[in-house]
Amino acid sequence: MMDKIKQLREETGCGVMDAKKALEEANGDMKKARELVHERGLQKAAKKADRETKEGYIGSYVHTTGKVAAMVTLLCETDFVARNEEFQEVAREVAMQVASMRPETVEELMEQEYIRDSKKSIQDLVKSLSGKVGENVTVGEFQVLSI
Repeated sequence: MMDKIKQLREETGCGVMDAKKALEEANGDMKKARELVHERGLQKAAKKADRETKEGYIGSYVHTTGKVAAMVTLLCETDFVARNEEFQEVAREVAMQVASMRPETVEELMEQEYIRDSKKSIQDLVKSLSGKVGENVTVGEFQVLSI
């Protein structure tokens, strides 16, 4: 059981007790446990959605051709979370999405299918991060530069 808890934590970033509870409810089924953790993360994110986001990180992405680049502000509640490596990685991923898919608005971006996982939208990616870090996380604005 401990190996499964460890594996689930590594895959989802959830806490020990959340992993244990999900595995118990799923009767040891890892796929079902992952789904439970994901659902609970989205529920936690929804509860935090009205909190103010004054801190954050500017993620950037430059395509290998050097002809397209994007910058995105990913916002959160505290600078502690903004310094988190996973938070910064999600900011880079969203910037890559913006450079690739060229949305017109933040709302359009949030609805787009995530280019690395077609089962998720960008909104799912951001809400999942919010559930993991325990804070409201939002995309502030973005810019695309191209030659």
